[in-house]
Amino acid sequence: MSQEFVINMAEKGVYTVLMISGPLMLLALVIGLIISIFQATTQIQEQTLAFVPKIAAVLLGLIFFGPWMLTRMISYATDIFANLNRFVG
Repeated sequence: MSQEFVINMAEKGVYTVLMISGPLMLLALVIGLIISIFQATTQIQEQTLAFVPKIAAVLLGLIFFGPWMLTRMISYATDIFANLNRFVG
């Protein structure tokens, strides 16, 4: 197992994690920004107001992006298990 192979697999792992978590994080960021702007304009400083829409948006994002995320994770796991003999021996 060479250094290039290890770095390549680590790079694929980090890229897969970013691709899987990216859409949900971006969705939570956008919803949080919208809620913050709403709170600033109306001067409502309720802390729990930001959490419920974010949780609902992430849940809807999981429903919408879930199959794609699962496909990416299965593809990465299949790639790791296919190269398992290169890891061990």
